[in-house]
Amino acid sequence: MFRLLAKFFAFNVFKFSLVGNFPKDPKFVIAVVPHTSNWDFIIAIGVRTYLKEPIHFVGKKELFTPLTSWFFKSLGGMPLNRKKNEQVVDAIARMYSEEPLFRMAIAPEGTRKKVDEWKTGFYYIAKKAEVPILPIGFDWQNRKMIFHPLFTPTDDKEKDFAYLKSLFKGVVGKVPENS
Repeated sequence: MFRLLAKFFAFNVFKFSLVGNFPKDPKFVIAVVPHTSNWDFIIAIGVRTYLKEPIHFVGKKELFTPLTSWFFKSLGGMPLNRKKNEQVVDAIARMYSEEPLFRMAIAPEGTRKKVDEWKTGFYYIAKKAEVPILPIGFDWQNRKMIFHPLFTPTDDKEKDFAYLKSLFKGVVGKVPENS
């Protein structure tokens, strides 16, 4: 039932189509670009539900109260304890080692506003966890969610970022001026 509703809203109401293939690999970091609106999350949940693919996100542990935990976990949320003396990258990389299937979605911009530079956390998480990155273009202008091939980070961050950013040239978010 939820799958049919998700399909209806994502593909009929919002008129999105999927380009490329979602990998079956059990572990990777998903870099979604651009992230310009809260609607991105809603469409992504719809597509994830339609594809029947587990996709996770992390949130501060305080969000996962006895009243809300079930909701966030049902959407793929994983609590992150930021009070420990553990760095966020290390904590999330540990999740990859502890879970048999873990695919975490993150927006490299780190915000819905326009940015000149991406944050690097997604990249260092992938390197630390020794998993590839799945670049996904969220093109509202053409109503396409574009799945690029998995990318394995190298030891040349500048070259890797240049390549990753090249995948999103011409991709326009819901709020075009923030793309």
